[in-house]
Amino acid sequence: MKEISVPAVVTVPEQSNSTDLLERQAKDPANRALFAVLDDSGNWRDIRATEFRADVIALAKGLIASGVNPGERVGIMSRTRYEWTLVDFAIWYAGAVSVPIYETSAASQVAWNLADSGAVAAFGEADSHLATIRQAVQAESLDAVKQFWKMSDDGLDELRQAGREIADEEVEKRRSAAGLRDVATLIYTSGTTGRPKGAEITHGNFVELSDNALGVLSEAVATEGAQTIMFLPLAHVFGRFIAILNVAGGSRTAHTPDIKNLLSDFQSFKPTYILAVPRVFEKVYNSAVLKAESEGKGKIFGKAAETAIEYSKALQQGKVPFLLKLKHGLFDKLVYSKLRAAMGGQLQYAVSGGGPLGQRLGNFFYGIGITVLEGYGLTETTAPVTVNRPDLIKIGTVGRPLPGNAVKIAEDGEILAKGVSVMRGYFHRDDLSAEAFVDGWFRTGDIGQLDEDGFLSITGRKKEIIVTAGGKNVAPAQLEDQIRADALVSQCVVIGEGRPFIAALVTLDEEALPQWASHHGLDQGISVQDAAQSQVVLDAIQKVIDRANSSVSHAEAIKSFRIVPTDFTETSGHLTPSLKIKRAQVLKDFDGVVEEIYSAPKPA
Repeated sequence: MKEISVPAVVTVPEQSNSTDLLERQAKDPANRALFAVLDDSGNWRDIRATEFRADVIALAKGLIASGVNPGERVGIMSRTRYEWTLVDFAIWYAGAVSVPIYETSAASQVAWNLADSGAVAAFGEADSHLATIRQAVQAESLDAVKQFWKMSDDGLDELRQAGREIADEEVEKRRSAAGLRDVATLIYTSGTTGRPKGAEITHGNFVELSDNALGVLSEAVATEGAQTIMFLPLAHVFGRFIAILNVAGGSRTAHTPDIKNLLSDFQSFKPTYILAVPRVFEKVYNSAVLKAESEGKGKIFGKAAETAIEYSKALQQGKVPFLLKLKHGLFDKLVYSKLRAAMGGQLQYAVSGGGPLGQRLGNFFYGIGITVLEGYGLTETTAPVTVNRPDLIKIGTVGRPLPGNAVKIAEDGEILAKGVSVMRGYFHRDDLSAEAFVDGWFRTGDIGQLDEDGFLSITGRKKEIIVTAGGKNVAPAQLEDQIRADALVSQCVVIGEGRPFIAALVTLDEEALPQWASHHGLDQGISVQDAAQSQVVLDAIQKVIDRANSSVSHAEAIKSFRIVPTDFTETSGHLTPSLKIKRAQVLKDFDGVVEEIYSAPKPA
């Protein structure tokens, strides 16, 4: 199949916008709890639709009183917290446009987002964020940015006070003015190369996509009692879209800004679904493996994992053999139930995006009773274009298009997208917008294929395809994702452009290393530098690479690797805020290691 189009299941009136999703919930007699926040005693306190709306309006009045005009841009720089969405909706109720900024951004990055968007004001979560914003404004003489507000503590009270004289009618006039084709937010692509571009995400993108997604995903995200805990950055389109989808569907959302508290928050909040990137699923699986090994139960866990995968595959084929059912029941008591309990005990669904999950992990989680709904999209497509649905799932793919969207495979294998999820264009960059579309289709830059049922599979990024000296085209992601899934590995970069063979740079997971070392006869306190030279570690990584190599041809296989003693992180400049590898930067910073690989005797 080369093209698939799925018609919309919901038609949204042209003169509506994202605020109508909240209006709908506030008018519903059920007055659902849309949010939950931790109170001073550590209990979750519900915030119902009407309470949330009242505070949104109070803040919107403050923005209006402070001189923010319709259509003007306002920055938000904060970790994941309740106030992020509160402020986002307040900006919309004031008729303005929000500009998310990653809370880890340096002053120069903040300056670019504020300057390029022409922002007139900005919210910062804490004093440190406000200091970075002010530094950016001062360094680049951004005179247009006149107002700064703090989101934590009682910082928002200043806005609430400022707007006390503004009439409800003024807010309503501002709130209802925008239509589906108007810009709701400018989301800057974190970009592995070049300056970030502001993707113009419209109210239509959010509303039409939310309502159509609910048409097929409501079983997972909008049933009675559905609730999730948000821990991904809300500055990223994936977390942001789900936050809006939750308001549209009336599910209950909690937030945790610190991933270190994730397991305890899971225990107390008991989510029924979560959204995560593949690295989170890898960490959950690898932590379980290491814990089992440290307790001398490694073999039991290994058998339980294989049984879960086998069971998942049998379920999808529609026939589970009797003995497999018995084995699965035994391991459910011994292993799977404990894993589900660690995640709160009520988790049924997990929405995965931001990168390929891999069949093994997808089958493992499905086999232990958690359905992973893997999807695909980009900033420019308001996150999901395709997703596996509770009633239509094919593990190892990223699903079929959501209603209102279409996917097409170009002659060179590039995935093209069209529909309610696709952005309007790039802010003030008509040249880049023209390049990004061909005959009305958005060029994703990803390579993939559609199967006979219209399920999409991703091969890799078009610009990341490696062409070796022998002319072989290699998609690095296919190897990297498998290698990165191992407990010992943090990052992997496959190299070989214009070279005689494929090689890899690997970094070790510092958190997992002590336990792994102890279990494999090494000193638990071994440093990453010493581990990188250890024959035991080198042999283990070689086994991981051999496993990955078995899935590709000989010409595509990794023939040599080096362990780099420092990890690739956002802080080191080698990852984007959405945790994608900056390949050019890695190759530049480790060119000595790369040259050493290719100047050594050619491997067999």
